[in-house]
Amino acid sequence: MISYLEFEKPVAQLEARIAELKAASDSDEVDISAELKRLEAKSAELLASTYSALTPWQKTQVARHPARPHFRDYLETIFDDFMPLGGDRHYGEDEAIVGGLAKLDGRKVVLIGHEKGHDTESRIRHNFGMGKPEGYRKAIRLMELAGRFGLPVVTLVDTSGAFPGIEAEERGQAEAIARSTEACLALPTPMVAAIVGEGGSGGAVALASGERVLMLEHSVYSVISPEGCASILWRTAEKAPLAAEAMKMTAQDLLALGVIDRIVAEPVGGAHRDPKNAALDLGAAIAQELDSLAKKSPAAIRKLREDRFLKIGSR
Repeated sequence: MISYLEFEKPVAQLEARIAELKAASDSDEVDISAELKRLEAKSAELLASTYSALTPWQKTQVARHPARPHFRDYLETIFDDFMPLGGDRHYGEDEAIVGGLAKLDGRKVVLIGHEKGHDTESRIRHNFGMGKPEGYRKAIRLMELAGRFGLPVVTLVDTSGAFPGIEAEERGQAEAIARSTEACLALPTPMVAAIVGEGGSGGAVALASGERVLMLEHSVYSVISPEGCASILWRTAEKAPLAAEAMKMTAQDLLALGVIDRIVAEPVGGAHRDPKNAALDLGAAIAQELDSLAKKSPAAIRKLREDRFLKIGSR
């Protein structure tokens, strides 16, 4: 059953009416197929028009939708032969960041990403996708492995930010994020990053500093959450919609600013309404980018990264 967001109430009411008519038609001899067809068409049209004009704050809500596909969903749909590799060889394992060896349409890759979890138990186990120092150090280890064996790196970014707890600070959170960002920039093999939900602060940048950065249509990518920004600027989180507008955090804004390279369209109504096709479309886009980078030398790849980051903000 679909969980509707606040701005989707008109769609929810219409789809509830359709469900009622379908239930009634099962026990009624009156033919209401024409009315059902009309309402279904109206519902599809309303959903499409709603999602074609989302505000930045509404896109933030979609990016956070509890049913939105996460790392494991993409892994199961578009990657094969996944071999998880855990631990940072310094402290321990962090399940907020998952990584290992995998295949994408026959291409061998190192796959790394944030996992938020789907229910209470898994969300707690994965720490809601908020990585700790050991998670970012694991990512560094995997990127070094990729460089050693000449494998491209694919990252799936979906985090509200790195874990802000005191234990993470004690274990060097800032240093781990900086080192992970450095590892991305120094990687001698192709790197394609995809923002699939929330791209929050340094916790996202640490896995997204590649030469190709993609975003799903209704994802967001920002230095701080809208609530956090509003709390700093206006001393109230209630101004979050205004902050979301000002921060230019949508895929469309970021493409125009040169922060990302490509937008991957989502199914009508968001990726959570059709996770399988959303994943297949993302997989096809990643494969295209990997193919375009496959024959470039390590020096050329690093130059691409250098150029793309130096150009940000120069437009």
